[in-house]
Amino acid sequence: MPLDAAYANALCAPLTTARLNLLPLTAAHARDAWASMQDDALYTWMSARKPTSVEALEQNWKRLESRLSPDGRQAWPAWAVVLRATGTLLGRVDAVVEPDGACSNFGYYLFPAHWGQGYASEAAQAVADHLLGQGVRRLVATVTVGNHASERVLQKAGFVLSRVLPGNDALRGVWVDDTEYVRQASTGPVQA
Repeated sequence: MPLDAAYANALCAPLTTARLNLLPLTAAHARDAWASMQDDALYTWMSARKPTSVEALEQNWKRLESRLSPDGRQAWPAWAVVLRATGTLLGRVDAVVEPDGACSNFGYYLFPAHWGQGYASEAAQAVADHLLGQGVRRLVATVTVGNHASERVLQKAGFVLSRVLPGNDALRGVWVDDTEYVRQASTGPVQA
């Protein structure tokens, strides 16, 4: 599977669900995300650090706009999750797609003000379905052990528990175990 710019951009096509627009993430989304990304609750289960400034966040997200890693060996599709009714930025979904057609890292987060409303499940399922429709054959996501809400999101999007990865990530300087979830091209979403 070639990882040229055209394919990387096709992987990151705009998507629409019943309540959401999933738009290719750009630096322009950083200003809308900034305040929500300062909420400590967002980092309860996420190893990422708070951005130090709006400009730093813009720079970080600007590098994703090519949809390819700097060496061109991976596709990096990333979407801004936007509520259709209001245009409010709710969070992000992203993936790392390898040349062999596997997604080695499927991830997402919603800002805490929007948790518990089914938006993460809706976004994750739409992106997973889209990637599989674009020829990605296998999606892999990891979740910190104990993050039951995120596990439910993946299960609703058709992912199946694969294994536990001991000491796979660090949260606030402490090594933690992750659970690995996989969705194959042959499996579909779980109906709720």
